[in-house]
Amino acid sequence: MSLQAAKNDADFTRLLGESLEKPVFLFKHSSTCPISAAAWREFKVFMEAHPDASCYMNLVIEDRPLARKIAADTGIPHASPQAILFRGGKASWNASHGDISRENLDLAFQSQTK
Repeated sequence: MSLQAAKNDADFTRLLGESLEKPVFLFKHSSTCPISAAAWREFKVFMEAHPDASCYMNLVIEDRPLARKIAADTGIPHASPQAILFRGGKASWNASHGDISRENLDLAFQSQTK
């Protein structure tokens, strides 16, 4: 299971560049929210099932400027928790709160790897 931090503009630029080659997930997480904790458990199960998936995490409280930039740059309103799949340098899928499940993550990932 590989998870990289997305803390600043350089990390986000690296994520976008990586998505030019393969799908990349970003998980926006609040360390103080029980709903986010539940979504994080689902995301971890997804990562364990897909060790080849490239995944990043943005801690929205600790790294708020990047969380806001991601929302502004993608046009996807900020939510926490939130999972965003990037492909070709752009957001291609997103889910938040209870919609973040291993099944939904699997479906999104499979649709981008075909």
